Amino acid sequence: MVSLEPISTVDVPYWHPRTETMPRDELAAWQWEKLRRSLALARNSPFWRERLPADISSLEDYFARVPLLYRKDIMAAQGVAPPYGTMPSTNPGLGSHHHQTSGTSGHPPVRSFDTTRDWTWCVDAYATALYGMGVREHHRGMVAFGYGLFAGFWLMHYALERIGATPVPSGGMDSRARIRLLVDLRVEVLGLTPSYALRLIETAREMGVDLKRDANVKIIMAGGEPRTDLTTDIIAEAFGARVHNAAGTTELGTVNMFECPEKRNACHIIESIVIEEVLDPVTKQPVGYGEQGVRVSTGIGREGLQLFRHWTEDLVVKRPWHECGCGRTWDYLDRGILGRTDDLRKIRGVSVTPTMVEEVVRKFDDVAEYQTILRRVRGLDTIVVRVEPASSQVDNEVLGARIGTAIKNEIGIRPDVEFAEPGTLPRFELKAARFHDEREG
Repeated sequence: MVSLEPISTVDVPYWHPRTETMPRDELAAWQWEKLRRSLALARNSPFWRERLPADISSLEDYFARVPLLYRKDIMAAQGVAPPYGTMPSTNPGLGSHHHQTSGTSGHPPVRSFDTTRDWTWCVDAYATALYGMGVREHHRGMVAFGYGLFAGFWLMHYALERIGATPVPSGGMDSRARIRLLVDLRVEVLGLTPSYALRLIETAREMGVDLKRDANVKIIMAGGEPRTDLTTDIIAEAFGARVHNAAGTTELGTVNMFECPEKRNACHIIESIVIEEVLDPVTKQPVGYGEQGVRVSTGIGREGLQLFRHWTEDLVVKRPWHECGCGRTWDYLDRGILGRTDDLRKIRGVSVTPTMVEEVVRKFDDVAEYQTILRRVRGLDTIVVRVEPASSQVDNEVLGARIGTAIKNEIGIRPDVEFAEPGTLPRFELKAARFHDEREG
């Protein structure tokens, strides 16, 4: 029996040394045993009884015979018997926590509950990620978000406690108050989205605070949305801290990967709690290491709401574990979540994603905030970049021409550039909504 008791020895970089360094053949056998138990439990779920073959004999058999699970399947099951539908494998009355997606996309939210055992499992996965980033029991960690229905940063709060670190909740605070608290308490660990990190940087400058000089942040967990290396560099330089990536889903219940300090952009899959496939977005067949595909997740260990072969829409590239020198035997996702298939748009025959535009616009120091809008102009599909200049002293005509040329050179399409008054474009605490397709709906 593998022990799951964590250690907190600073000299050892693993929260669970045994499972994080387990030989790959042993890991596969252990995953199969956990999956076999999960499949047996799923017989209690009306939804899963209809979808899962009764005689699955191996991981390979599982991949070959179990159908992919799409968001529409989850929503249909949820709609049959709200709030959780026909998917639960245990009585939802045993739930100790409720969370759900924001629903800001216009779709109904995905709702989730956790039993006490499930919540322990979810928190421990997050502790695995934070400990792997370098968080230790002597640290203070600020969770910079409003404590609402979104699970991710609640998990970070309790994972900090699990490690023995001191969580500093900042729900209800505005950005100025959070910056003052960061400085006053000498907080070393900061958790937030990349977009909100940029907002804190902007606010600190308005306050005359040099975050690198005046604050004490050493480790930043900036997750929840795709970002470019340039955005990471901007955040790291402003805080004087190492910026780590992490990601998970409400459907899984917790994080599935975290960025390793040993190798930039090596986001190790937490393979003790999730089995990850990478499939071609068209053929739905497996792709090899180094090839881009869609992440498909199977949770192993959760008892209330189980997840088998969930098509996440997340675009990823998987790399073999041995290319990172940290000693973990878990494979990693290169640069984490690269984008989403449902964010990919064709403009005049060119594939465009939000991060492609961000990569260009973030190079301009004169841009405080921006939006990308897809619009039909005189019958022609057009990229419109709405820019908020950093100050009223910026020459908008010159800046617009420079941005238009840079995007044309990088993407192949010259955009229309519009300008908003300083301070008028929205800032984001959770996932950013800078990408709008006005051609739809």
